[in-house]
Amino acid sequence: MSLAGLLIAAVLFAVGTYLVLQRMLSRVIIGLGLMSHGANLLIMLSGPGPAQPPVIGADGGGLPVADPLPQAMVLTAIVITFGITAFLLALALRSYVLTGSDAVEDDIEDRRISRAKHTAEVTPPLEVHEVAE
Repeated sequence: MSLAGLLIAAVLFAVGTYLVLQRMLSRVIIGLGLMSHGANLLIMLSGPGPAQPPVIGADGGGLPVADPLPQAMVLTAIVITFGITAFLLALALRSYVLTGSDAVEDDIEDRRISRAKHTAEVTPPLEVHEVAE
């Protein structure tokens, strides 16, 4: 593994994590993309060097063969990341059309539950009435 590749993957993960923790949907989508690129880079770094072919015919003559599994996994990850990114962009567009902003706001119910945890406020349980038949 090359040290430069590992450092680039670490930077991609760090910047992606920072962006995912933001409140703007556009930054979250970019952060997820950066994190997926970092994961793909780590998977490709786990494979053999670039000079080895993935498949050698029957007359290979004992040449080293690259494992095609990392390449297949990265290709699959790219397709899945593309689908998730398209879905998240559609959600962000819908949120922007409805609210005029792509900022994620706290839900009122989330705030009530958070307040209840901090103040030890317990909501009374729902009463269940049995129905006589």
